[in-house]
Amino acid sequence: MAAAGTGRAARRAVLWVPDWPVAAAVAEGVVDPQVPVAVHDGRGVVVASAPARRAGVRRGMRRRSAQQVCPELVLLAADPVRDARAFEPLVQAVETVVAEVEVVRPGMVVLLARGPVRHVGSEDALADRLVGTVAAETGAECQVGLGDGLLAAMLAARAGVLVPSGPGATADFLGAQEVGALTLAASTRQVEAETVELVDLLRRLGLRTLGAFAALETGDVAARFGTRGLSAHRLARGLDMRPPTTRRPEDDVVAARELDPPAERADVAAFAARALAEQLAERMLRRGVVCERLRVTARTEDGNELVRTWSIDGAPTAAELTDRVRWQLEGWLSGRSGRAPSAPLTHLELTAQEVSPAGAVQDGLWGRSLRGHAQAGRAALRVQGLLGAEGVLVPVLQGGRDPRAAARLVAWGDDAVPLRRPDAPWPGQVPEPWPATVPAEPVPVRLVD
Repeated sequence: MAAAGTGRAARRAVLWVPDWPVAAAVAEGVVDPQVPVAVHDGRGVVVASAPARRAGVRRGMRRRSAQQVCPELVLLAADPVRDARAFEPLVQAVETVVAEVEVVRPGMVVLLARGPVRHVGSEDALADRLVGTVAAETGAECQVGLGDGLLAAMLAARAGVLVPSGPGATADFLGAQEVGALTLAASTRQVEAETVELVDLLRRLGLRTLGAFAALETGDVAARFGTRGLSAHRLARGLDMRPPTTRRPEDDVVAARELDPPAERADVAAFAARALAEQLAERMLRRGVVCERLRVTARTEDGNELVRTWSIDGAPTAAELTDRVRWQLEGWLSGRSGRAPSAPLTHLELTAQEVSPAGAVQDGLWGRSLRGHAQAGRAALRVQGLLGAEGVLVPVLQGGRDPRAAARLVAWGDDAVPLRRPDAPWPGQVPEPWPATVPAEPVPVRLVD
């Protein structure tokens, strides 16, 4: 969905469902919609329902704190598969109004607005049509916003407004927004982590609004914040994440596989999808390219074709590609949408679209990521495929009173984040330096003098 032209961002419409992880759990029959519900990811509350917020539950709260302010709170573990599976009916409903949409994440889709607006007559009519169609076909309440550029459209959807077209209107709308809004446009865990670090740095430098960040000179941003800073700077100015190019675009990168025997269940198809995702990531690495969109295509025994496009920025890992394909297959094969595949899947194809050279991406602070790191990651994923997710574990340092408590093991590919702050005070902590070897069984002490 690159912008046409050379100087302005494309006009986009974003459809957003508030509190989607909670809405997905309600749609799947996991919880009652009337009770206070919060979804947590092990570190804190990710999203809370309206009844939970009225009771004082807030995003980022620890589980115990949330239960203290709302004893009747129902806590659910975050489940991206459930979120994506329940979101597929909404995407299919949107496709009855607009031909081509992209899924940014479960709960949010984006589309180019120019064609649909011309078809329905006005931007207001398009927003009303999308909201009404989704409500009629799925019962979900959503908000639609339009704006120039991806970030402006996302923020417009969260506010439920239509930002007038034009650089001045977009700059006025974005200028007062808090700089943390930049994380909304992140589509992968790596990009999100890099953007969170950038936002933290901007706040420490006193740049707390998008307007203050956008006022910086582009050259200064490039010198101080690198490629990620440049992309964020363009978003803050109401432009697309990457500047338009007049060069011929790189060819799409494709990985395809015939499914024999045909796959009727999501877990069977997901196993094949994992190998395809690794193959696609390896081909992108060999060609030295990154992509902006992932298209998932599946064909059935009776010749029907299913297609869905996901926004995915940068150089996605095999795990991130696998996640999106698995989510999409769950959405298609679960049957919740009422439009499940008419026959088992016989063909699966992954296409990396809007491909650009990775050489344009600036090296990290400590140099370019080594090829061996990517190869080691793919090897770990293959071992996981043989032994299960818990077969490959990664240590993560965290707060604790002894070496064993100060490290936790997480499955390869999961978020390697500490559950306890490493810099927090720990009364009674074993003084440093800690021993280099910690026996699995305690060794009896023997007094020698």
